[in-house]
Amino acid sequence: MIFGKISQKIRTFATYYVHKARKNMGKIIALANQKGGVGKTTTTINLAASLATLEKTVLVVDADPQANASSGLGVNIQEVDCSLYECIINGADVRDAIYTTDIEGLDIIPSHIDLVGAEIEMLNLQNREKIIGEVLKSVRDEYDFILIDCSPSLGLITVNSLTAADSVIIPVQCEYFALEGISKLLNTIKIIKQKLNPKLEIEGFLLTMYDSRLRLANQIYDEVKRHFQELVFKTVIQRNVKLSESPSHGLPVILYDAESTGAKNHLSLAKEIISKNA
Repeated sequence: MIFGKISQKIRTFATYYVHKARKNMGKIIALANQKGGVGKTTTTINLAASLATLEKTVLVVDADPQANASSGLGVNIQEVDCSLYECIINGADVRDAIYTTDIEGLDIIPSHIDLVGAEIEMLNLQNREKIIGEVLKSVRDEYDFILIDCSPSLGLITVNSLTAADSVIIPVQCEYFALEGISKLLNTIKIIKQKLNPKLEIEGFLLTMYDSRLRLANQIYDEVKRHFQELVFKTVIQRNVKLSESPSHGLPVILYDAESTGAKNHLSLAKEIISKNA
């Protein structure tokens, strides 16, 4: 078995966080995995666009200093006067940081490279783990879903995002080291649930960059499904050229090529999430 050495601890943590569907909306979902290149930002952009296409109101919060979710939704970072950084550090009004996108019902709070230093600046702030939650408190009821794109780390900004969230989506790339670091992330989630955010749940594990032609990808899918069972989304995100191309045009794939596999996968994921939270 590919993951024959997976620890019992991972399975215990996974079982501990079985998703419970919420009846009310205004749901905050963080997308997190400290392993880079697993599709967090791609999923955030395209899930948000798909939810908006299905007539849900959506706010994306770009909590990654690389600001790829911002540029991927057409925001010119050079022209941003107020970003998540100003809200966290300077106490700026969150509404001044909300920008519209080309999709009706989809807004974004962009990131900025200054967010790199924010974690150090936050160290002396009161309730430093709960700042993003406070920032979003005044607008969360204005949206059906708020998606937070976390950076590939488990630093203070990611802890803030998980403390603010109702649930977390964990993208898992279909490659040999798919579960590398997952136990550390699940342990972080467990600590946050115990000490900072008792309501935090796992929305689901999302398999990304899936290629059905590859035997390894199918083995990984089977193994992840076996270990995490009902926590794994039915939808998988397949490898797709259009999905890779769309960010360079500042567009989610549903606007770039609505008939592409990438667009259809994310629309299916959006429907699955809406169904879970109905």
